[in-house]
Amino acid sequence: MHPANNLTAPRPLTTPDGAPSRSDWTLTASKVHLNHGSYGSVPRAAQEFQLELKARMDANPCTWFMGQYQAVAAARADVASFLEVDAGDTALVLNASAGVTAVYNSLDFRRGAEIVMTNHAYGAVLQGAYRVARQCGGRVRIAEIPLDADAETATALLMAEVGDKTALIVLDQITSATARAFPVAAIAKAAKAAGVPLLVDGAHAPGVLEAPVPEFDGYWVGNLHKFACAPRGTAALVARGDRAECLSPLIDSWGFPYSFPESFDHVGTQDVTSWMAAGTSFTTIEERYGWATFRSYATALCDYGAAIIGSAFADLTGENHAVDVGMPVGPLRLLRLPQGLATTHEDSHSVRAFISDQLDIETAVTTFNGEGFLRLSAHLYNSPQDYEIFAERAVPELVRLAKSL
Repeated sequence: MHPANNLTAPRPLTTPDGAPSRSDWTLTASKVHLNHGSYGSVPRAAQEFQLELKARMDANPCTWFMGQYQAVAAARADVASFLEVDAGDTALVLNASAGVTAVYNSLDFRRGAEIVMTNHAYGAVLQGAYRVARQCGGRVRIAEIPLDADAETATALLMAEVGDKTALIVLDQITSATARAFPVAAIAKAAKAAGVPLLVDGAHAPGVLEAPVPEFDGYWVGNLHKFACAPRGTAALVARGDRAECLSPLIDSWGFPYSFPESFDHVGTQDVTSWMAAGTSFTTIEERYGWATFRSYATALCDYGAAIIGSAFADLTGENHAVDVGMPVGPLRLLRLPQGLATTHEDSHSVRAFISDQLDIETAVTTFNGEGFLRLSAHLYNSPQDYEIFAERAVPELVRLAKSL
């Protein structure tokens, strides 16, 4: 085990019955799971409730689907309560990208319109913006934000790209590749002053932030299947102000007589039992651990994990692998990989697969500006030992892999 610069390891959590917290999840025991931030993990109780819903659906599909929109509306209210927003401002969608696409498809982009984003934007969201730009003969303007930029610098650099042709600003609340936050409140204020709509990609925010949806008139999307642990395929689209009226669901259905958000409740024969089981995930974590406990524990665990893994890398490379991300996020940390690893998006997938297949550890490996990074994340089921295993098992192998290139 590597020293963590005198940082004390947090005590592993247990269930109310005294069992290891991991027993509330069904994760494969042979794997070390250090990548909750990508796909999440669903508590056992929510999995079981969703299976009950599926059985009910298949026992009488006619009755189920004829009344499904009412169940969706009830699930929407549960999600809105968890997010601390008005259910009348909230629609359910399959994932954050679906919510972003609904906004892209609903807005009227004039000829030559521009969309402003940052160089930290999620790839799928960026590609959607390029599609819109092609269709309207416009362009996507990218604000180059350094990793270590503070809130004031990030705001200034982003707004410097806004001009007379700007039709939309798209901003990550918490970035995927670089594990940092952006100052949504400040940028929302600046966007309002400029008269430009703002779309916030809050994919990682639910569960991580106590109040994940900032107060502004515009659009916000967030995944519930990541840190909030809802069954996958559960996300929210929140829209406030006059601009909410233009929103339409991705698929035309029997919701056509209704406006947002009721129009999104009618999803035909889609299986959306994940939406209906989301509340069970939220309640399970609150009652058995508490969301405040999750946030404080995950933060302490990531601090510890980043310290011991960074120290292990430094022992072998003689370099500093810590990263200043400017606005850090509780349950996410970024560490610089040895030089030469994951310098492209494709290579990052290869390195991640190597760690998973050869070392039995699930992690996130990302690329930013031609440099490779290890992105750590933590949840209630993780323990200090998970990060110690990575330091002892994976770090030497990654250093050897880098030297072989």
